[in-house]
Amino acid sequence: MSSRKIDRTYEPDGTAVRVTGYAQAKEVLRSTGTVQAGLGVETVEKLPPSIRRPVLYRDGEEHREHRRQTARYFTPRRVDEHYRELMERVADEQLAHLRSEPAVDLAKLSFRMAIEVVSAVIGLTESRPGLDKRLDRFFPEKFGKPGFTSLHGIYWVFKQNFQFLGIYLADVRPAVKVRRRQRRDDLISHLIDEGCRDGEILGECLTFAAAGMVTTREFVNVVAWHLFTDDALRQRYTGGDETTRVALLHDLLRLEPVVGNLKRRTTAAIPAGEAVIPKDALVDVDVSTANLERADEGPGLAFGDGPHKCPGAYVAIQEADIFLSKLFAIEGLRMVKPPRVAMKPDISSYELRDFIISVRPPA
Repeated sequence: MSSRKIDRTYEPDGTAVRVTGYAQAKEVLRSTGTVQAGLGVETVEKLPPSIRRPVLYRDGEEHREHRRQTARYFTPRRVDEHYRELMERVADEQLAHLRSEPAVDLAKLSFRMAIEVVSAVIGLTESRPGLDKRLDRFFPEKFGKPGFTSLHGIYWVFKQNFQFLGIYLADVRPAVKVRRRQRRDDLISHLIDEGCRDGEILGECLTFAAAGMVTTREFVNVVAWHLFTDDALRQRYTGGDETTRVALLHDLLRLEPVVGNLKRRTTAAIPAGEAVIPKDALVDVDVSTANLERADEGPGLAFGDGPHKCPGAYVAIQEADIFLSKLFAIEGLRMVKPPRVAMKPDISSYELRDFIISVRPPA
């Protein structure tokens, strides 16, 4: 397997208990004595109690029941039967852009692919054109800190609220309006059945946008980067059957997890190997380090583990394989310029941009 492309230099939070061992990390993530931390949970906790939190920020029985009721949308059988044809079609559409242009940014093609697939799963199917651009504005490379104590903070308050409103008006409200008239078999319809208000549905949709659209784009990009720069790996992938290709994708994801660090807060003293982490401790689970201990457990902890393990893991792997297998089957495919790497240090996640590829010979 190739060496890492992503420099995982990471400055741990000095106030957190850092966990780097694979077994200990899995133990923490599976523990019922922890709750979600990081990923903006501090902001969500400030919302009025009457507002239902997105599933990412809930724990305990409420969280388990929601996951139980929505698990059917993400089973391998459902994904294969309901979304494989869609994935094939969208991949062909995006690769048609590659064939028609002198060169394209792979990050844009892979993002449109991920958006189309996840939108179908959750029910964002009535969006106005430009959802990829709206999401790029909502999840910029560099975040400012909103607040009312400086002009910079006030700017980010209004900017963030403006982006919220844009996605609500152009994407969420049209989908909700259609499903309030006639229910469909998707996540938004389920949320309506549960009595969720439009703002609460918006929160869930943005959670799935971050966890399903944004992360899948980065995964596709980093795998492509490896395949472009390692001939033996590329031959193994393009010459293998689906089982072989998926195993290779799992291993690359283990090597290059999109989110390198996960945080939890303990609600009770919990074991972590031979140590005991005390109650009310912030725990920093170093997924990228822990994953290096294992080469035989698929993607390792790249999708998390325990109650908050990513429900869309199978969706991400299947769409990545469909897109990448079609991409690398194109004759004359070449990398014009490797991607520019940006990092989000709070969760040690990478973003690959300006990844220029072409199917035309060099001038």
